[in-house]
Order: sequence, then structure tokens, then C-alpha cells
Amino acid sequence: MELSNIEPQIIWKNFSKLNAVPRPSKKEERVIAFIKGFGEDLGLETTVDEVGNVIIRKPATAGMENRKSIVLQSHLDMVCQKNSDTNFDFDTEGIKMEVDGDWVKAKGTTLGADNGLGVATIMSILESSDIPHSALEALFTIDEETGMTGALGLKPGQLTGEILLNLDTEEDDEIDIGCAGGVDVTITQNYGTEAAKGQIVRLEVKGLQGGHSGMDIHKGFGNSNIILGRLLYTGLVNQNIQLISIDGGGLRNAIPREGAALISVRNAHEFIEAATALKKDILEEFATVEPGLHINIENSTTSDLAISEEDSKKIILTLKSLHNGVYRMSPDVKDLVEASNNVARVELKGGELKILNLTRSSVDSSKYSVAEQLKSVAELAGMNVEFSGSYPGWKPKPGSEIVQLMEKIYTEKFGEKPHVVACHAGLECGIIGANYPEMEMVSFGPTIRGAHSPDEKANIPSAQKFWSFTKDILANIPLK
Repeated sequence: MELSNIEPQIIWKNFSKLNAVPRPSKKEERVIAFIKGFGEDLGLETTVDEVGNVIIRKPATAGMENRKSIVLQSHLDMVCQKNSDTNFDFDTEGIKMEVDGDWVKAKGTTLGADNGLGVATIMSILESSDIPHSALEALFTIDEETGMTGALGLKPGQLTGEILLNLDTEEDDEIDIGCAGGVDVTITQNYGTEAAKGQIVRLEVKGLQGGHSGMDIHKGFGNSNIILGRLLYTGLVNQNIQLISIDGGGLRNAIPREGAALISVRNAHEFIEAATALKKDILEEFATVEPGLHINIENSTTSDLAISEEDSKKIILTLKSLHNGVYRMSPDVKDLVEASNNVARVELKGGELKILNLTRSSVDSSKYSVAEQLKSVAELAGMNVEFSGSYPGWKPKPGSEIVQLMEKIYTEKFGEKPHVVACHAGLECGIIGANYPEMEMVSFGPTIRGAHSPDEKANIPSAQKFWSFTKDILANIPLK
């Protein structure tokens, strides 16, 4: 089946147009121009603010002028992840999509349904002539995935809407009314290098599921950086190690799927034997949740300058000590992760070390408690630590008028109650709400699986359900 034949055709048409435009985070120039041109071609008031957010305004349809005004919001950038054997350039190529049963997927890369389906939905409403709605402001933000700088740069007074509908969640039976905040924790250090003294061994971890470091952090998925750390640590029991290089993970908001390390050891046979025994245990631990996990441990002829055994030990002990995964479950909201950390990226090259973490929490004090624990571990090892990109969480307001309306519409339309939840992902609502405290906010979306990984896929029947639900919400927005 071709994408152009899927219902609702207007959504998939606009999604296909959007996905033809490269849109990595922090490289949104082309997609900003695309959305700006889209609004201008419709003859709608279109502006781009000083950070790159695009705002398109559409007047109320006839008979809806006395309803509360709406902000429809989604972000333009996408997470760029690909399988190691996929030849693809996110900076220059459009996403290559295919239909697989009830799902739309990409060929070896992330799909961009997060948040491209939200963007395509807003585009479809803007160009429609038969969908009733009150006065609309379409807000397309930039750089949500790697810093939320679009939302952070949105100034007070730019929006006049009374209700914000954020179209950026991934379960079609959920209405989100709260989210976690986050902070980037970056660990760095430079080390002197020397000739490798021993035999060279290469470690490789691949085939993990990966996923969203907020929404999937509680699922027990493997983290390639943590597994590499375990394998390296086992070598410290009987012999010293010189680290030559580590290359694990990628973006802060993606659970790392792959990683490799090159090391020098005094006795490669002894190390490989011990690491292979641990490999067997790790594969058994993850057999259920990570059936595709592969760990390769082998002699190598590739070599380079290494760092000292003493410095190598500090790095390995740090990797073994950094908290990864759920830190605390919420005592107030059932099944909600309150605080977590993702050890997202570990890079050691030419003596330069960098470890990227994303710490999340719905409670600001516990967010910094986790971040400070990471800082303490790293500083004990003589490393430098920087906090950056902090953004607030979004406090739930379950009794708001828009939440009650959406619950009512969903129940009547689909014959069951929706799940009204808070999530552990970082939505832009908390940041926007800081400058627009009187604005009611809610987030919802179609079902998406595997976001932030090359396994990302969007459910076709769910997109149909989401589109119908969205139109009914707009038609029933409360009076002013």
C-alpha cells in the first residue's frame, strides 16, 4: 500500500511532504522555511520569531467566533538515529518510508512521527475548509529534542490563545496533563596518552532496542554504555587495562543501542575468557527484553595511543558507578517514574573523554539530587561536570475545563474512558506554561512505537482515531 492511499489521506500527504525535508535538531533552517512557506501559501498570517519558532494564525470559522481561542503546538525537529549498516545522511536526505501492515516505518532510520504526525495534523487543519474551529494559533517550535530552545525562547505576549493542545504523545488512549523536567549533565576530562603496553582487544555491543529515554526508561531495556562498563570492569579484577577508545550511544534522549571499546590488556586470553563468562550472564539477563542483543569480544590488530592504566581505571570505575535507569517512582501518581537518568553517550578518543547524561524528574529537587549524584561520582574521579539545558516540569491540573471536555468526548466517541496521565517525557508544556500561566494545556497524540530509535513506527488505525478525536475537540471548544 502506498502512503498516499492511507486514511486520513490529508494527514499522510502532509506527513510525506514534511518528511521530504531534512530536519535534524539545531539544523531546522529548511523545515522552518518549509512551514513558513506553507502558511504564506494559504494566505494566513505567518511569523517566525527570533529563535526560529513559526506561528501561523487562522481566524475562527463561521459560528465559532465566541469560543475560546486555541494554540495547536508541535515541534519541527526530529531525533536522527539509524542502524549502523544503514547508509543515510539526515542532513541532506528525506526519510524513506514504507507501509508494513497497520504500521508506517522508515527504512533503517527513525521515522520522524515524533513529532511529525503532530505537525502534519496541524498543517491539515490549517489548510482545511470544512473543519469547524475557534480562532487558531499554530505554534511550530524548534529544537525540542536536544534542548527545547524553541520553547525556552518563546516570549510572553507572542500567543493569545486560551487553550493549548500539544500533539506530542504516543498512546492514543491517553490524555497527558503533566510531564517531567530535565537537565543535561556533561562529564569531561582530557588525559595524556602513551603507547599501548599489552595485547589489543575489541569489545562491541549491538542489537539493543534503544528507545525514548523518558517514555521507555522503566522498561528494563539494555544500555550499551552500561554493558560496556560491566565488561571493562570485569577485567580490573585480575589485570590492568589501558583504554584506547570508547564509542557508545548517541543522543541524550535516546537509550543507547550500540557501542564499542578498544583496549590494551596484559593477557588478552585471560581477559577474553573472563569477559566471555560475563557475556553469557548478560545475555541470559536480557534474553526476554533484548532478544537481539549481540556482544563480540575478540583480539584486534587495530591499535592507537592509549591512556594510562591509572586513568583508565578511573574511567571504568566511573562508568560502573553512574546511575542509569529509574531513580525513583512517584509516590503520588501510580506507575509514574518520578526521576531517572540516561547515560546516553560515552566517547573517548585521543585522550579526550566526554560522557553525556540526561536526568529527568517531575520534581525539581529530585532532578537535581540525581544530577548531583552523577557530579559527585565524576568529581571523585577527577573529572569536570557541567549542568546545562535545564527545563521545568509541567504540573498536572486534572480538573481543568479542557481536560474534562476531552474525557467526555473520548468516552462518548470510543465507548471507554481515556487514561488521564502524567508522563516521564519532557514535553514543552511546562516551559510554555511558565510564560503563559493562565493557559490551559493538554497533550495527546496517535500511537507511536520505538520513538527515538530506528524501530520507530506509527500505527495507521490510531492516526485515523486521533484525527477524528482532534476534529471533535475543535468543534466543541467551550465558550469564552
